[in-house]
Amino acid sequence: METGELSKAVVVAIDGPSGSGKSSVARGVARALGLAYLDTGAMYRAATWWCLHQDVPLTEVDEVAAQVEALPLVMGTDPAHPTVRVDGTDVGEAIRTTEISAAVSAVATNLAVRAELGRRQRAEIETARQTGSGIVAEGRDITTVVAPDADVRVLLTASEEARLARRAREVHGTDDAAAVEATRDQVLRRDADDSTVVEFHVAADGVVTVDSSDLDLEQTVQAVLDVVESVVGPRP
Repeated sequence: METGELSKAVVVAIDGPSGSGKSSVARGVARALGLAYLDTGAMYRAATWWCLHQDVPLTEVDEVAAQVEALPLVMGTDPAHPTVRVDGTDVGEAIRTTEISAAVSAVATNLAVRAELGRRQRAEIETARQTGSGIVAEGRDITTVVAPDADVRVLLTASEEARLARRAREVHGTDDAAAVEATRDQVLRRDADDSTVVEFHVAADGVVTVDSSDLDLEQTVQAVLDVVESVVGPRP
């Protein structure tokens, strides 16, 4: 896209490790720009919830892949109220439990699952582009695998200390030493597991890095908006 006034059909892709703030920042950017919002991490969580709900052992790679291929998933892309529905059931809260957080890597590292959900993610993004609504999509491999042709690609990163503290506040409501320690395995192990199938620590060519270690949410959203404006022009 040539620099000028920002088009409503713009696609913004935001990548990064656990606790970097991808979801909150992506929603803030989408609201500010009047774009749709796609949380691809929630799709992996929903797939995990579905397989467990179907009593499918997550170690059964082929069976998990078959379940995900038939997954009756509908993603609501309103950034003010994003929803995740599986077979008509709202699983928005259920997929954020510790049980799902501990299990999701087994599904997210299944290459057949990644291929299927990546296909669905590309379809969501293409629909947003074709209809002119535009979209902010966030997830671990959005900038490199799912949407390498996005108009704007951002790697959102933060120090390990900052990421652990954020996840502790999100899960436990506090970032004291005990809460941080309780989230350490969840954050660092999942990053280690997922890094075996996708790179999300180093920006690929054409991807702009935003370090949010010393920024609050509002400042980080503004930093990403500044990147968007520098690439595709100001908001109309």
